[in-house]
Amino acid sequence: MTELPKPYYEDDAVTIYHGDCREILPHLPKVDLVLTDPPYGLGNRWTGGTWGSAEMYADAKRWDQRPSCELISEIVRHGENAILWGGNYFSMPPCRGFLLWIKVPSLATMADAEFAWSSYDHVAKSFSSHRNPDGKREHPTEKPLRLITWSIEFATSRGEVNSILDPFMGSGTTGVACAKLGRTFIGIEIERKYFDIAVRRIDAELRQGKLFEPERPKVEQLELIKADSVR
Repeated sequence: MTELPKPYYEDDAVTIYHGDCREILPHLPKVDLVLTDPPYGLGNRWTGGTWGSAEMYADAKRWDQRPSCELISEIVRHGENAILWGGNYFSMPPCRGFLLWIKVPSLATMADAEFAWSSYDHVAKSFSSHRNPDGKREHPTEKPLRLITWSIEFATSRGEVNSILDPFMGSGTTGVACAKLGRTFIGIEIERKYFDIAVRRIDAELRQGKLFEPERPKVEQLELIKADSVR
């Protein structure tokens, strides 16, 4: 087993790793919920159209390699429960608790809906949301914050959820949702470009509502963040 890399950032609320989840996962404790959106391996098939820039799609063709079903199974085992967006692309066990994201508006070049596999023995649920409600998008497959927040709330309605793991953190939407909802978050991202975006977004959210508390030091100011801790 490889040695656990030092977290890029760690405190009581969030732990973030820049690296390969295959190397980090064996060292991590079990969490209440694994909530993630792994690469689907569709990068070479995307045409873009009205959704996404040419630069974003070029990026996706480079990094969007579908993880093995064995890795996905290992990831799911790290949670008491799991919600796996795009779970229909992997060989998951039969599921009664699928989640469905209905996208509005529909676009000719993109799917009108996406599925998430879940470990919950509960009737399927759907959620309608604009693909890009705030007009900002920093990752080719970025999920809306409202959708991820809804996913956490769905899990919480089935039982206690205090700690959440996202081993394919991307631009950090799951981490931002955890910060909003007061959940402990562990995130892993291998792609440096999107890791940096995730750090910025999560740090900004953690600062919200701190007007009457000592100012939280910026992530880049902390001693835990050193150039040799990110390779």
